[in-house]
Amino acid sequence: MAELVVPGVGWQESWLESMAEWGDVAQDGSGYHAELHDVQSAEGFAAWVRYLRERSDPRTPMRAGFVHATHWWIVEGDEYLGAITLRHSLTDKLLEGGGHIGYGVRPSARGRGLAAWALGEVVKHAREQGLERVLVSCDDANIASAKTIERNGGVLEDIRETWLGTTRRYWITT
Repeated sequence: MAELVVPGVGWQESWLESMAEWGDVAQDGSGYHAELHDVQSAEGFAAWVRYLRERSDPRTPMRAGFVHATHWWIVEGDEYLGAITLRHSLTDKLLEGGGHIGYGVRPSARGRGLAAWALGEVVKHAREQGLERVLVSCDDANIASAKTIERNGGVLEDIRETWLGTTRRYWITT
């Protein structure tokens, strides 16, 4: 059974396998930025995991353009299946596209309802943090993600051109 866990170094091998499945596409919701993080070495992966964990602490200074966020990984045992992130606030850029919650499920684990389940769980966490509603966005062509958001109460505000491309923007009341 899948569970949401705090990122940990024990999933490095499985995370790297997932990265290979994604290819050149970024793993949505993972907090991974190729230009900032070396995940191939054990030391680099551990540093990245530490960074993900520290982002949830409001005392941790954030680099320009980044906000505090809580990261979870979707796992089954020792298999990494995906990631989901709750951003604690929005910049103007995140308000345009990206939103409070970002998520992604590795290609080999899709079609099992993992994204819908994880989004529902993280919406509960958002409520616990005092957020009355959260913005969740997806690519206009990503019908599966749009349905995932709608299944969790997402109300479409608009479809617009953003820094991400043509983006569907939904609000979910927590």
